[in-house]
Amino acid sequence: MTLLPSLSIFCAPLRYVQGAGATRALGREMLAVGLQGPALFIAGPTAIEQLAPTWAVAMEEIHWTHRVRVFAGESSRREIQAIVAEAANLKARVIVGAGGGKVLDAARAAAAATQIGFVSCPTICSTDAPTSALSVIYAADGPNCGEVEVYEIHKRSPDLVLVDTRVIAQSPSRFLAAGIGDAMSTFYEARAVVTAGKPNMRGGLSTLAAFELSRLCRDTVLAHGEAAMADCCNHTESKSLALVVEAATLLSGLGFESAGLAAAHAVHNGLTSVPFTHGMLHGEKVAFGTLVQLMLEAQSQASDPDTRANANQEARCVAEFLRRIGLPITLSQLHVPDSAVVRIAERSVAPNETIHNMPFPVDAPSVAAAIRAADAMGHEILSPPHADSTINSSSAKMAH
Repeated sequence: MTLLPSLSIFCAPLRYVQGAGATRALGREMLAVGLQGPALFIAGPTAIEQLAPTWAVAMEEIHWTHRVRVFAGESSRREIQAIVAEAANLKARVIVGAGGGKVLDAARAAAAATQIGFVSCPTICSTDAPTSALSVIYAADGPNCGEVEVYEIHKRSPDLVLVDTRVIAQSPSRFLAAGIGDAMSTFYEARAVVTAGKPNMRGGLSTLAAFELSRLCRDTVLAHGEAAMADCCNHTESKSLALVVEAATLLSGLGFESAGLAAAHAVHNGLTSVPFTHGMLHGEKVAFGTLVQLMLEAQSQASDPDTRANANQEARCVAEFLRRIGLPITLSQLHVPDSAVVRIAERSVAPNETIHNMPFPVDAPSVAAAIRAADAMGHEILSPPHADSTINSSSAKMAH
């Protein structure tokens, strides 16, 4: 069935629950959305050590059989098939993914393949993956090992997203910084897609709700990001941390899926094509991709002079903020040599990449130029003497 291009589509999980100690309510919340057991939990060793006793209590409370499977480490076809087999063996009616983005993506894909319920329980706030119906599938072996293989869009959004902010507060602050980096791209990509009139991740146009949630995501992160990082470093539950977790998880997730992706995530995919970045987190690469997108806008001859000037100023303001959060703003911070720039640019503009949602034509040379321009700006910011630019999220330039 082909969607009409004039249709606006907004997608969201059936239920979103967030709070300190929310894991204890998992069973009751699963019942509240009509799910049935048995339940297969997919999680990494740290999450299992930390949360398995609470899962057992929650499942006993609602009289469900459950099993816990250790995630193999990559959201790959091989791992998804293994989860499907485990679910079939248990006769599971729901799969619960607990951990970071790759755990959730693999568990979500397995639930979609078996057409059973899916519950998303992020234990870190490193991406906006928890709320979406999208799985990023990575190549597990071969010459492209570690690269993004495909974005897989499933028919259903999660039945339940449950975020325990007490667990998030105990996680390494690097993960929260990466989540902030992923969230910062949401508004800028949404703005590009809406300007171009291109489709969102579900093949429809953005709704006003999706676009404004994207803006609220950025404004919340700018207002509370530094305080949230300080609290996470101290493993302190706080209002700022809760607001940023909601922005980076719920607002960013709804924004990217229902408004759309553009250059920032395509540049991320380009960065995954070089082995130097495989130790970097998704949000760290997306953060630099956001700067590249803004430099593309600043350098595009298809844009009017005011748009180019605003993009230059936005890029610097965003880069200043990313620096304060501890995110990479240069190629060297991503461990990428200049010799890899052309390859990254070429991968970023591959057919069907989201970079083609930009409101002007983009090719590999223009992306390479924007990557180098973003890198040069980052080095300038990092070089003393240094004075931060002021970010005013309500200014006309930032809200353009």
